[in-house]
Amino acid sequence: MTPDVIVRREGCAGILSLNRPRAIHALTLPMVKAMTDALLAWQDDPAITAVIIDHAPAPDGDPKLSRGFCAGGDIALLRGSALEDGGARAREFFFHEYRLNHLLFTYVKPVVAFMDGITMGGGVGISQPARWRVATAKTRLAMPETGIGLFPDVGGGWYLSRLKGRLGQYLALTGARLDGAECLWAGLATHYLEEPALAQAKARIAAGENVGEALDALAGTPGPAPIAAQATAIARHFLANSLPEILASLARDPAPFAQETLATLATRSPFSCAVSLRQLAQSLALPDFAANMAMEYRVGGRMIMRPDFAEGVRAVIVDKDNAPRWNPASPEGVAAPALDAIFAPLPQQEEWTPL
Repeated sequence: MTPDVIVRREGCAGILSLNRPRAIHALTLPMVKAMTDALLAWQDDPAITAVIIDHAPAPDGDPKLSRGFCAGGDIALLRGSALEDGGARAREFFFHEYRLNHLLFTYVKPVVAFMDGITMGGGVGISQPARWRVATAKTRLAMPETGIGLFPDVGGGWYLSRLKGRLGQYLALTGARLDGAECLWAGLATHYLEEPALAQAKARIAAGENVGEALDALAGTPGPAPIAAQATAIARHFLANSLPEILASLARDPAPFAQETLATLATRSPFSCAVSLRQLAQSLALPDFAANMAMEYRVGGRMIMRPDFAEGVRAVIVDKDNAPRWNPASPEGVAAPALDAIFAPLPQQEEWTPL
């Protein structure tokens, strides 16, 4: 039976290929542990000079099974844990997933992630820590967690808060998808490659060529980034760290983009949006990525136990009626003490720690 992560060596490269095509390569705990074990083994191996993270080809080239790099984490596990064991399995998953995220962020050897296709949630968590991040014409990157009562974790607080012009706040709250050109424009990708160049890039890296030089030599020029046309509006409307203020700003603007964004936010969990805004604001003040992950671990373990998570998964994934009933139902109902409790430190023995 083919494993869900194919771990192999090719020349000078260690390669981690995600291999759950029917789940768009969504991460499970065994996948997280397999990737972590491989990275730990390779970090002191002089024969490995770079690490490649990609997804395996779809069986028989089936286009329905070749849509993504990684669609996220194991939502079924998280939901089952919240319903059955008080979130214990979910916290275990987060603990090890965040260790993998941190290991990639601090890895001593160059890592290149090929974000060829859907890259969401947990897929962002294993691509953004990479020194080199390759977008393609098929890239669709998003952090859509506020639509299921969660927040952009796996390091999202760190990456999104540091994007230019409040773009991170816009992405965190709306879950908007960026294409390959937009990822390059935003800085979420370091390179854009056309489809035929992907195999060439991997071969050159495996042959020992400097990763940056190999990608530079093959880099393509994407078309315009549509989101760039809205940069000024995003910077203006998402300036505040208050959800009611953001909504009021959008409501005053009759432009189609503002009104469409307002309509999108009306479908998102108000509590999740408020958590996301505080998460990004706090992340900017943290000293390092480990502190960010410790903060997100506290938040994650609590958010999955809130009613909005069960309701969001029901509406989007289980019943698919896309009509969630959020609690609270409006931004005005989000109480400051409830937010404080989500971010409060855990008992020392329960806090997240890096490897």
